[in-house]
Amino acid sequence: MLVNTFNSSEHIDDCLEAVIGQSYPIERIVVIDNASKDHTLQKLTKWTTKCTIIPNKLNNGFAGGHNQAIRMTDTDFCLILNPDVVLERNYIRNIIISLANHDQAGSATGKLLFKADPIHIDSTGLVINKARRAFDRGAHQKSVLFMQSEEVFGVSGAAAMYAREMINDISLNGEFFDEDFFAYKEDVDVAWRAQLLGWKAYYEPSAIAYHERGWKEGGRSSKPLFVRRLSYINRYKMMVKNDHITIILKHIIPLLVYECLSFVYALVREPKLLGAWGDFFRKFKELKQKRRVIQGKRRVSDREIYQWF
Repeated sequence: MLVNTFNSSEHIDDCLEAVIGQSYPIERIVVIDNASKDHTLQKLTKWTTKCTIIPNKLNNGFAGGHNQAIRMTDTDFCLILNPDVVLERNYIRNIIISLANHDQAGSATGKLLFKADPIHIDSTGLVINKARRAFDRGAHQKSVLFMQSEEVFGVSGAAAMYAREMINDISLNGEFFDEDFFAYKEDVDVAWRAQLLGWKAYYEPSAIAYHERGWKEGGRSSKPLFVRRLSYINRYKMMVKNDHITIILKHIIPLLVYECLSFVYALVREPKLLGAWGDFFRKFKELKQKRRVIQGKRRVSDREIYQWF
């Protein structure tokens, strides 16, 4: 069980109490703190007998912090958990059962509800549309919906269970989450890569959790420019790595429409977002190398991938 904290003092106690109270035995709990500036580390001191606490001197991001924790474990499954998520007692047990019941299951998630408004859904997995925009499936819909266990495109990194076999299979250069992403859309990138390599993701409604959800009040404009740039440019990075020309051509109209609207919005409303392209082009050669590896290992047809868009 892996938790990556950054200024998480408000939530970490509730998160870890729920983890310790799970009905399924947890072999190891690793908490990576990404150089928090609040009281997170002080709060973590009382958990040192039950968790392995690693205080980083630098913020390695969601991707780097979780990769660090993954390398410290050898369990058959890894639960990636946001510190602002509280699990119901049987969350892990029900997720493990779901994974065991499906062939080629590499990841699974439960029904995530808004912590402050639990009659509404935060996520029941990930969906991706023809414009390559990813969303939380069922977000803001009533919690009484989505009552069937089913296959999904991918799982949200807020409370995601990954099979070690899949982690080892799809990792690139020792990285499960692409550390070039730092944070935002790295879980979508993993989901897409896993699909290409033949792994399946599942949603299990009997596993319930409650998510505070960091990107909320105030919308995009309230977030630091660094964060907005990551969310903007990481979409293009995952497209370079995972997309395919035959599928792009089938979706060319919605893609072009969205790209035009996105560019005009950025130019008029958030021109500083466009500075993210500098990082993109600096990393382009490396992105192409990653693409060659992914596409070289690809095990599914365009038709199998096309169903998710």
